[in-house]
Amino acid sequence: MKNRLEEIRKEKGITQEELANALEVSRQTVGSLENGRYNPSIILAFKIARFFDLSIEEVFIYEEDKNEK
Repeated sequence: MKNRLEEIRKEKGITQEELANALEVSRQTVGSLENGRYNPSIILAFKIARFFDLSIEEVFIYEEDKNEK
């Protein structure tokens, strides 16, 4: 799953540390999310979207795997 987290965070002028504190996760978790090494739980995805006052779909882009059909 792709995401726009880094792009959105930088547009808002927020550091990884500030976002991590607001979401009650580690800075490493934010970095892993931004780099696509980690997909968030649905709860964390909602927290991120709410923090930025966006919908989940505006932050996270689900690309269906052709093998999943």
